[in-house]
Amino acid sequence: MTARQLFRYKGRQGEILVEMVIWRLPTGTDERPHGLKYRLFCGRSGDCLVRYDNESGKGDHRHYGPREEPYVFESVERLVDDFRQDCARLAGWRWE
Repeated sequence: MTARQLFRYKGRQGEILVEMVIWRLPTGTDERPHGLKYRLFCGRSGDCLVRYDNESGKGDHRHYGPREEPYVFESVERLVDDFRQDCARLAGWRWE
């Protein structure tokens, strides 16, 4: 069984691009015990303003402006909500 895409969103407002992709993995792993792989990105002109991801070797974390810090995953709903709030705060993104 392969990963199955659960959610995908892509939007643009002026120069700001937001992209979210979440996959369900066949099973959880030590790095991804919740069984999800995700990448949520907000940036402009090639610059990352905020990104949440869980790439191999790093686990759940977020890039917030110039900082990279651990992220405590609680649920998909909380992940998306936290990301949306950061996009509004850092990039002025207006969620409709």
